[in-house]
Amino acid sequence: MIGYLTGKILQKKPNQVILDVNGIGFLLNISFTTFEKLPEIGNISSFYTYLNVREDDLSLFGFLSEEDKKLFEMLISINGIGPKLAIGMLSGVSTQDLVQAVANQDVFKLTQIPGVGRKTAERLIIELKDKLASLLQTQVSFTSNYKIRNDATAALVNLGFNSKKVEKIITDIISSQNEITIEELIKKSITLLNK
Repeated sequence: MIGYLTGKILQKKPNQVILDVNGIGFLLNISFTTFEKLPEIGNISSFYTYLNVREDDLSLFGFLSEEDKKLFEMLISINGIGPKLAIGMLSGVSTQDLVQAVANQDVFKLTQIPGVGRKTAERLIIELKDKLASLLQTQVSFTSNYKIRNDATAALVNLGFNSKKVEKIITDIISSQNEITIEELIKKSITLLNK
């Protein structure tokens, strides 16, 4: 089983990336949100991977964080949600927003995700609510950091910083810190953004 790959990005498209790992090109299916966070072609990147095996197909899916991979695995464990729909769902909404929508039992927000109707949204809430507890424990203070993350992002974008760079830096800081206040998060982000 292939669980993790590090290599040079040879090609990238909104739904796929080809990763050169010691001369072997791995084709990874990715979400659009993953695509937006990728470095330029020629740079080194690492992915957590999931190998989907069917009679007529072997497909490798790539994720930049372990949490995204775990959420993908939770999604495909739900009856009626296959890998293509799951990766499509992760393309239509961030992991944080999806977790928040399920935690808040927000059917309307879930139905805004492409490919998700009311019945699927209700099934997601019923089947994922308890499972998400384990995911929330692995990602430090996920729901409590949600508001801090959003407020800090809004403040930095209002100061004129690029929203994609801000989101990436904030995600990196939060994933490396156990506890952080909004003031500390903004200060650290500004320092990194000005480098």
